[in-house]
Amino acid sequence: MIKAKLTLLPFCCLLFITGCNKTSKEPVSVISDEEQIDIHSKKLNDWFETQFQEEVSESPMMQTYLGVKTEDYGKWDDVSSKKEVEDLDKAKKRLKYLNDSIDVAKLNKETALSYRLMKEDLRNEIDDFQYRFYDYPVNQMHGMQAEIPAFLINMHKIENKNDADAYISRLEGMDELFAQQSENIKIREKNGIVPPKFVFAKVLNDCRNLVTGKPFDDSNNESTLLSDFKSKIEKLEISKEEKDSLISKAEFALKGDVKTAYDQLITLLEDQQQRATTEDGAWKFPKGNTFYNNALRRTTTTNMTAEQIHQLGLDEVARIHKEMKDIMTELKYEGTLQDFFKFMKEDERFYYSNDQVGREEYLKRAVGLIDNMKSRMDELFITKPKADIVVKAVEPFREKSAGKAFYQRGTPDGSRPGTYYANLYDMEAMPKYQMEALAYHEGIPGHHMQISIAQELEDVPKFRKFGGYQAYVEGWGLYNEFLPKEIGLYNDPYSNFGRLAMELWRACRLVVDTGIHAKKWTREEGIKYYTDNTPNAESDAIKMVERHIVMPGQATAYKIGMNKILELREDARSKLGNELFDIREFHDVVLTNGAVPLTILEELVNEWVASKSNTSEAKKTS
Repeated sequence: MIKAKLTLLPFCCLLFITGCNKTSKEPVSVISDEEQIDIHSKKLNDWFETQFQEEVSESPMMQTYLGVKTEDYGKWDDVSSKKEVEDLDKAKKRLKYLNDSIDVAKLNKETALSYRLMKEDLRNEIDDFQYRFYDYPVNQMHGMQAEIPAFLINMHKIENKNDADAYISRLEGMDELFAQQSENIKIREKNGIVPPKFVFAKVLNDCRNLVTGKPFDDSNNESTLLSDFKSKIEKLEISKEEKDSLISKAEFALKGDVKTAYDQLITLLEDQQQRATTEDGAWKFPKGNTFYNNALRRTTTTNMTAEQIHQLGLDEVARIHKEMKDIMTELKYEGTLQDFFKFMKEDERFYYSNDQVGREEYLKRAVGLIDNMKSRMDELFITKPKADIVVKAVEPFREKSAGKAFYQRGTPDGSRPGTYYANLYDMEAMPKYQMEALAYHEGIPGHHMQISIAQELEDVPKFRKFGGYQAYVEGWGLYNEFLPKEIGLYNDPYSNFGRLAMELWRACRLVVDTGIHAKKWTREEGIKYYTDNTPNAESDAIKMVERHIVMPGQATAYKIGMNKILELREDARSKLGNELFDIREFHDVVLTNGAVPLTILEELVNEWVASKSNTSEAKKTS
C-alpha cells in the first residue's frame, strides 16, 4: 500500500505554513506533486479497502472462502431479491463517489487503473440489473443443491468445538437459505425464465443424493454431510461424550432443517418440471437476443458480435483439424480424421480402467505432471505463486453432473491450498492423451498460478485480488495448455494431439454457444457438432452442450482470451525483436496486475513494449 509522505497532515490539507505571523518571512512548505499523488492514491485505496471489507462483512460465505472466522462462521449469505436491490443502491452510491470525489489526475498509475476497473465494474453491475433474473439459480452446473454441501465439505474447517457448533448452525440454517432460493426460482418463472426440461432430472438426482443414507434412512451408508461432519469431529481432541453430543445435534439438524430444505426444493422443482419445455437458447427469454449480446460483451470483454464469434470458431476448427492431420501423417496413420477420432476414442491404451485402481493411477499421474511443471517454471516465469496445489477427484455426490475438471482457489494465507478437481466418474471421458493439457490448464501454470499470484499481490486493492474477468482467466488457462509445448513438453505425438483436441473443444464452443443462443440450434444439433468434429466422448458433448444452455456466453471466454494473449505476445515479439523480447517479462506483465479486461491487458502490454523500446534507444544514444 502506498503511504503518504507527510503523515502528520490531514488528507484535506494541501500545504501548511510554519509560524503564525502572517508577515513572517519564514519559508512556506508546499506539498509537492509527488506527495499529493501519494496522499490522494492512499485515500482512494483506503476507500477500496473499506468497500471490500463491507462486502466481506455482509457475506459469511466469503469470509469462509477467505479463511476468516468471525461470529458469522455459522451463518449463510442473504440471497434474497431484496438484497439485490440493496446492492444496486450501494453500487450507485459508490459510482457517484468515484465520479464526484476523485481527481484521477492526482492518482498514481496503479491506483488510476484500480479506479478505471472499479468504475467499469460498477457501471456493468448497474446496467446488468435488468438481467438479474436471466439465469437458472439451480442447474446441473451450479446451484446450492450441490454447492452448499461442497462448501461445508471443502471450506468449513472444524478445528475446535466452536467450529463444530458453527457447522451445526449452518445445517440448521439451510431451510431458510433454500427457502430464499426457492422464492428466487418462483420470481424467475413469473418473468418467463424456466430451465429447459433436461435440467430437472439432473438437479433432482443431486438433491435426492444428499438426503440418502443415515440419518435420513436406515441404510448402512452414511449420508454425505453426516460422513463429513463425523470425520472432522473425530480429529478433535475432545472427549467421546462431547463428540457423541455434537454428532447427535448434527443428526437432528440433518433430519430436520436439511431434510426440510431439500424436500421443499424437490417439491418445487417437480412442480416446475411439468411446465418445462425443450427450448434451450437465450432467445426464448424476453429480450433474449439483447441479453445474449450483452452476456457476450461481459464474458469476452470485447465488442465481438455473435456472428463474428461463430465465424471465428469455424475458422479455428478448420485450422486445428489441419494440425491434427499433420500429426496423423507423422504417425503414418492411414484413414480420415474421423477414423482417427474413432481410433482415439476406442483404443484401450488411451484410458485408465473405470475402477478405483484406474482412478488412483489417474490422480497419481496428474500430480506427477504438475510436479514436473513446477521444476520448469524458471524457464517461463519471474513471479511464481507461494501457495501450494493439491489434486482431488470430484466428490461422488456431484460427479455425475459436474464438469470435466475445475479449479478451486485456496486461501490467501495458504492455510487451504488450491485444488485441481478431476471428474473421474466416467474414465472414458478422461483419456490419458488429454491429461497434460488439463493439468496445465487447471493447475500449473494455468489457473492455480494466475489466481494465486493475484491473491498474493501486495500493492493492489482486494477487489482486484479476488475479482476476475472470464476472458482473461480462462484465456490464461487455455494459453497455458499450449505454452508447455514451447519448452519441449508434449513430446509424445498422441499427447500433442490431446492438446490440440482440448483447443479444438474450445474452438467448437464458439460455434455451438452462438449456435444455440443466436441461431436457435437445438440441444441435439449442438451435441452432433461436437461428436462430428472432436474425438471426445459423447458424454463430454452432452455435458458441454447442456453447460452452454444454462450459462449463455460463458464458454466463449476461453478461445477469445487465449487468442488475445497470443496476439499480444507475438505483436510484442515482432516490435521488440528476439534480442529485447523476454517471455518471462511478458508473463510478468500479464500476471502481476491481476485479472483485467482484454482491452486493458492490451494497454499494459503496449506500455511494456514502449518502455523496453525507449530504454533500448536511450542506451544506444548514451
